[in-house]
Amino acid sequence: MTGKERLQKYLRRWPHPHTPFYLRPHLSRRAFLHLAGAGVTASFLPRLRASGEVVPWADVETRNTARQVIFLLLAGAPSHIDTFDFKHVAGVTPDEFAPETIDGVVWPAGLMPRLAERLGDIAIVRSVYSWALQHSGMQTWVQIGRSPAAALGAIAPNIGSIVAVEKDSERTEDDVFPAFLALNARRVVGPGYLPSKFAPLKLRPQPEGLGGTEHPAEGGAARFESRYALLASLREASRGAPSIGRRAEDMEGFYESARKLMYNPVVQRAFGFTEEDSDRYGATEFGNACLVAKQVLEADRGARYIQIVYNGWDHHQDIYNPTAANRLPRMAQALDAGVAALIGDLKASGLWNETLLVLMGEFGRTVGGLSPQRGRDHHRQQFCVFGGAGVTGGKVIGATDPTGAYTTEPGWHRDREIRVEDIEATIYSALGINWTNVRYDDPFGRGFEYVPKSKDDVYGPIDELWA
Repeated sequence: MTGKERLQKYLRRWPHPHTPFYLRPHLSRRAFLHLAGAGVTASFLPRLRASGEVVPWADVETRNTARQVIFLLLAGAPSHIDTFDFKHVAGVTPDEFAPETIDGVVWPAGLMPRLAERLGDIAIVRSVYSWALQHSGMQTWVQIGRSPAAALGAIAPNIGSIVAVEKDSERTEDDVFPAFLALNARRVVGPGYLPSKFAPLKLRPQPEGLGGTEHPAEGGAARFESRYALLASLREASRGAPSIGRRAEDMEGFYESARKLMYNPVVQRAFGFTEEDSDRYGATEFGNACLVAKQVLEADRGARYIQIVYNGWDHHQDIYNPTAANRLPRMAQALDAGVAALIGDLKASGLWNETLLVLMGEFGRTVGGLSPQRGRDHHRQQFCVFGGAGVTGGKVIGATDPTGAYTTEPGWHRDREIRVEDIEATIYSALGINWTNVRYDDPFGRGFEYVPKSKDDVYGPIDELWA
């Protein structure tokens, strides 16, 4: 059975959004007792799993080329045909985009000139297809790798939280940064049902660094340590008392994590930045986030998954306005400056080969001519960009028709359009995580699959990125 046939079979069984669990086929009590009375033994029942047990559906071979991930979410859905799947539309595409063919890739060199020089470092996947055309739902879907309407969708953790829990055993005393950071992320998905320890540290980078980690008064550090020692002694005195619940335990963990960030010069060097460095990254909020992500990884203090959100790509009106800060030309210029500088610095520091870079929106935008509002509306065809961690740069996977409306060539071994779940599996594989893992610690006892329907091999990594 081909990958396309497996996906179609799965969709027939489990349409998106999923049918609520209480409407799915099940055995009634009478039917169950009838089967039991007919001699069906206990082997009919699935083995009960111990709470917290992690069991893979398959013994897969992961890529294991990445130590950390930077995930760039272009929230609002950028126009794919104006950027990473460029299609010139006569009389519509601005002349200033100045497309050029660079090593076989048609690229808007006038719009994103710095990335034009970095095409040899990245792989562009053009055969990606979104499940839906609703912003908040698909932005959540991209972050959790499954339908938010699925049985466990409401409690599903961010991919970054799964990475954090998987890599927790590797942390050392020097790892003072949270494993999961979310920069400029107003609507980031959190840890779901997992403990708050694996939640993202959300912040908006500022030149002065991480706020609230130092007190300006003289002797502030000594006073802080004295008070924290007192708090620790009070906690120690109550060790034998009954537990007061997970929330209180989570709070204790927050205290300790925050203490490690206090009065720590490594923290300020990683999260602060100069005007000169900001200028190199484009002097924008997005560029500053890319700069801080680079510095955090250079510090090597425990961050393993950094999500950066660049909001504002919902260009239904006046998409090509060259002067408005929230329209395509200036936003693409900011993206160009930030990502190109990030790649350059990661390569210079030696981190590029162990850092997986992923860049995508939640869907694409309509093709051909513009709408009456001079914009582009929602469209399911989209792109995803990968780089670093051994990914072969300078290649394009998949192809679309001359207008960019639909996939004509999937470009990978499953011979179908690529979905969010495949991208999720690719991230896990790059990090050496078995994407078929199932965690048996969810509150419903159903078993939480890292990638949905791994048992049926419906989704999997885009191995052609490393070919």
